[in-house]
Amino acid sequence: MNTILNCLVQQHDWRILPLAVLVSVFSLVIALSLFDRARNVARRSRRVYLISVPLVAGLGVWATHFIAMQAYDIGVPVRYDAGETAASLAIVVVAFFAAMLLALSEGGRASRILAALSCGAGVVAMHFLGMAALRFSGATLSWNAPLVVIAVIGGLLLIGAIALLPLRSSPLRIGIAAMVGAFGVCWLHFVAMSAVTITATPGVLLPTEAAAPTLMTVWIGVSVAILAVIAAFLTGMVWWSRHSALGQIREAIEAMPDGLGFYDADDRLAIWNRRYTEINPEVTAAMKVGVSFRDILMAGVKNGLYPAAVGREQAWVAERMANRRRPQGAMEQEIAGRWLRVQDRKTAEGGTVTVCSDITDLKRDAAALAEARDAADAANRAKSQFLANMSHEIRTPLNGVIGVAQALARTDLDEHQREMLDLIHSSSRTLQTLLSDILDLARVESGRLELGDEPYDLAQAVEEAAQLYAAAARDKGLQFFVEIASEARIWVCGDAVRLKQILTNLVSNAVKFTTTGFVSLTVDAGQHGLRFVVQDTGIGFDAETRERLFSRFEQADGDITRRFGGSGLGLAISRELAAMMGGDLGCESEPGGGAAFILTLPQRAAQAPAASTDKNTLSEAPIPADNSRRLRILVADDHPTNRRVVELILDQAAVDLVSVEDGAQAVEACRAAAFDLVLMDMQMPVMDGLTATREIRLHEVAMGAPRTPVVMLTANALPEHIAAGTDAGADRHLAKPFSVDALLAMVQELTTDAPQAAERAA
Repeated sequence: MNTILNCLVQQHDWRILPLAVLVSVFSLVIALSLFDRARNVARRSRRVYLISVPLVAGLGVWATHFIAMQAYDIGVPVRYDAGETAASLAIVVVAFFAAMLLALSEGGRASRILAALSCGAGVVAMHFLGMAALRFSGATLSWNAPLVVIAVIGGLLLIGAIALLPLRSSPLRIGIAAMVGAFGVCWLHFVAMSAVTITATPGVLLPTEAAAPTLMTVWIGVSVAILAVIAAFLTGMVWWSRHSALGQIREAIEAMPDGLGFYDADDRLAIWNRRYTEINPEVTAAMKVGVSFRDILMAGVKNGLYPAAVGREQAWVAERMANRRRPQGAMEQEIAGRWLRVQDRKTAEGGTVTVCSDITDLKRDAAALAEARDAADAANRAKSQFLANMSHEIRTPLNGVIGVAQALARTDLDEHQREMLDLIHSSSRTLQTLLSDILDLARVESGRLELGDEPYDLAQAVEEAAQLYAAAARDKGLQFFVEIASEARIWVCGDAVRLKQILTNLVSNAVKFTTTGFVSLTVDAGQHGLRFVVQDTGIGFDAETRERLFSRFEQADGDITRRFGGSGLGLAISRELAAMMGGDLGCESEPGGGAAFILTLPQRAAQAPAASTDKNTLSEAPIPADNSRRLRILVADDHPTNRRVVELILDQAAVDLVSVEDGAQAVEACRAAAFDLVLMDMQMPVMDGLTATREIRLHEVAMGAPRTPVVMLTANALPEHIAAGTDAGADRHLAKPFSVDALLAMVQELTTDAPQAAERAA
């Protein structure tokens, strides 16, 4: 340590040494600042920094060494070898360049350690190569090895610490790192200089080509000047880039489609864009740098801009300020007939960024959409009401046609009369099918068609659907097959009624369009679900008409409609139903070669229910005509034809029938006498069937009378009508037109255990 202190005190001119230290610190501060800038710019913009940072750092460290050498008094004449001196500058610049590449490679701690070693090794090499460039007159130089090792290790550690310190764009950290690095350079130089021993050697002469000390001083001055110029230029470039970035940010703020205002930590306006004033033109006069947000609010309140604040100005301002202090997200605010969406966001320094968007057009569009939605809902309700009314109005006369025809079929008829009656039956069934298809299609379109989800016997459902047209196939001389695989004879969950609707549609089409050959229905079950295939040897169709078959009111060609009839709705509805069930309906065919329609559905297995032990199972026997057990049945219907149809059907049964024209008369009749069954229409004048049913139930409760079965015998057949009847207290729903068998079966089911009317009345 004494050797080092003696070297500093006795062999150096202290008037020059501060300059060396200052140059070292200054150059490293500039270099580290530029390096930090290089880390934060795009890769394509780093080229200038890759050149400037090593050059500034290398020139500074090199100048520090040779300025310190100018302060070193050796005691003999000294000159410098120009080539070796230049090489010492080049080697330190290259070392810093390599270190910067390693530091920017984002290789983690390993890259930073290699960068540190590159910096330290470059400075060490520069120092000793610079010392090797010394030329003495009458003396030779030798080294103290232990001190050299101490100088090298200390210098490497201190200089390497620059690459290991996290800068994080902090001026304080950059300054500390620069001073640590400068201390490392000084440690290396002065400790190494204290290890130098100068021995007098009279025979050693200076070479004539060596540079004089005065020339070396010029080189040092030029280096420092270059360093200062580079530092000034690059500092100006950094300032310009930051100023340019601020200008670009300002331009971006001005170009924003939304209004933006920035308020400082004291909630005073600091900066805003043009759109902010355009959105708030009524308070533009109050906007100036330093005005508080509350003052801007108060200016708007005084001008009556906020409808929500009228009559409660102070409370409204307090609520708005509270929302601003604790932003809860975007808020909508009406101002002078316009609507704004306002968002407040806090900054890390406590400021507030307020973004305003004009959503007046969105509000208008939303109101228009709401009106359009309401109009569409009203139109949909009107359509549903129209369909319900049309269904009612068509089913009512159709019920008369079918009911009277069925009643007539129970009488003695000759062959010619029977033939005419069959035509009536056929036409009425066609009309009933068309009506059901139209209503189903309307419910599918409106999303109001609901599927059942109950366990049912798959094989039984298939056989029931197929057998409806077995007789028609035999009458045409066709072979009719129903094949159900053993794997398909299972119970499944789903809507058996809708499945039978699809299958009957497919089978009826197959029978309709086949004149010779066969019609078959096969059912399989496997890993891919249930597969139903209806195949025929009928007229077939080509590929172009395949998809049209599933469109509404479409058939293979117009001539088919004239030859075979039909509306073209069945297949469209069947495909819609298949999709609702999670399956698909497709077909394969060729003209004259028949067709195959393939229905696939997911298989949802279910457990078969336990065997029924209900003693009230319906028998196939007709209602007995025993006068001792005559039933009292009340019929409430405003249409005389419908009342007459019921009378004709029940005429041969042991029934005493009482007919009324509206719901009010039905209620009075039930209050006056007891009935075994009430057949109630839904739409009637004076009092409708639903109200009448509720009144009957209230009367039974008030009088403690037994519950009389009520059947909604109505042309209102939509699901919502069935639900309304159940809610009113009805036990069953039988839609018009109904069959004789359906009515008789329901009467028998609901009156099997009915007590004697006389006993009930007593």
